[in-house]
Amino acid sequence: MKTIRQPAVSGQFYPNDPATLQTLVQQYLQQASTTDCTIPRALIAPHAGYIYSGAVAGAAYACLDQAKARIHRIVLLGPAHFVHLTGLALPSVDYFATPLGDIRIDDAMRQEALQLPGVILSDAAHEKEHSLEVQLPFLQILFNEFSILPIAVGHCAPEAIATLLAGFVDDPHTLIVISSDLSHYHAYEEAKQLDLATSEAILNMRLEKVQSAGACGAVPIRGLLACAKVRHWHSRLIALCNSGDTAGPKDRVVGYGAYHFYE
Repeated sequence: MKTIRQPAVSGQFYPNDPATLQTLVQQYLQQASTTDCTIPRALIAPHAGYIYSGAVAGAAYACLDQAKARIHRIVLLGPAHFVHLTGLALPSVDYFATPLGDIRIDDAMRQEALQLPGVILSDAAHEKEHSLEVQLPFLQILFNEFSILPIAVGHCAPEAIATLLAGFVDDPHTLIVISSDLSHYHAYEEAKQLDLATSEAILNMRLEKVQSAGACGAVPIRGLLACAKVRHWHSRLIALCNSGDTAGPKDRVVGYGAYHFYE
């Protein structure tokens, strides 16, 4: 019998009605500019509630509509917000669920990842984690048949993440997704400057300049940058805003950015 991780933040971060959720995600994807439809090898997308960051996430994913036939596996990394964690944690379950259905965990990738130092099984790290879950409806709308390797990231060196990614990134059928918001709870203008600085660090592959104060997913971002530098990838800013631009006040905002990485 298959084991399933049930949705933890449905109704909080995104609608729990399937039809409403599907319509909303499709709107975010359709509203995004797709003048450059080059398919990235990796991307960074935000993970706040959809009313705050859904449009930026839509911009990150929109061009993947052209990759339905190519992408079959998603390696998804996001910060562990609720469990103190050292290293990288994988779930033991067979599927992750959203209101749109179940997504299979790629057990072959999981077993390969578990051979690496610092990679463990921990369902506790995934039980309440929204950073990975909020990405899933976008993937379900875009791809018909795919599997995922969801990774909750704790304290670890960029090289550990780069080593894990190295086992998968050379497969053209695999997409790397890093889930991260940017700065948290600064005044609007200060947040804009902080997020521009983090964006510059990402675009220039300056992983040492990507700090937790500037991105809650700084650790997986640094790991992606370490991997990208070795492979001489280049990056592009797709969208950048904060909650003061979307659905929140301007005195304490959260930043959101979308970035693509290309060979």
